[in-house]
Amino acid sequence: MADAGNKESATIGGDEFTNTELENNKNNTMVQEGSTLLRRMEISVAEAEKRTGKNTVNMQEIFTVYLIETRSIDAITEGHNPAPDSLWRRYSEFEILRNYLLVTYPFIVVPPLPEKRAEFVWHKLSADNMDPDFVERRRVGLENFLLRVASHSVLSNDKILYHFLTEEHRWKEVVYETGFQAKADSRIKALSATFRVKNPDKRFTEMKHYSDELQSLTSQLLRVRARVADRLYGVYKVHGNYGRVFSEWSALEKEMGDSLTVCVAVSGLP
Repeated sequence: MADAGNKESATIGGDEFTNTELENNKNNTMVQEGSTLLRRMEISVAEAEKRTGKNTVNMQEIFTVYLIETRSIDAITEGHNPAPDSLWRRYSEFEILRNYLLVTYPFIVVPPLPEKRAEFVWHKLSADNMDPDFVERRRVGLENFLLRVASHSVLSNDKILYHFLTEEHRWKEVVYETGFQAKADSRIKALSATFRVKNPDKRFTEMKHYSDELQSLTSQLLRVRARVADRLYGVYKVHGNYGRVFSEWSALEKEMGDSLTVCVAVSGLP
């Protein structure tokens, strides 16, 4: 048994936490055992809006913000229908929240965020990220991210998450006060140190080899999927022009005009 004066620590998911870190995590948690935030609050990302503002280098930029609406379920069950509380968040703020959760709870698989930019040809329907279809997909993805976090028994009780959903202006200051960025740097250093172990456990070596091989095969599969999707999208684009060609052709043909018009209508071409 360790001496009482020694610094006690606990290991969770391969990361070592001192009692101080564990206490800080506990302080950041609204401990309600057996309960999740989603049982106490309705959460939705209702809409997206394009705005103009200045970035960190004082240059004008166009960005998208997302309206988060929350409403207490207790008020609804009591027969009231209060107006939802709402605030606006940028995609970068969702990234800060997820990074905080990754550092604070390394033993939990944190849900992913939707892509920030269109990654594949069939997604790039516009020259920028303001395309309505892309923004709508991202809005749905951000809502799914919040719903999954809010339904987790541990993540949903974090005070920083609650601040993210309820406080529009001071949230960044609150999350940066936790010092999660410094913790992330120390974890990276600790992770690099593990690779210098002279006699690693054979089980972990085999697991790492398996995971590396799985990652490689999955990446190859995704690349093949992307090529197939690009090819199908190219066919779709070519066929999409048939409707316009047939319509213009029908205006020139006296005898075949009606038939061409019917052909466009039956085939469902745009």
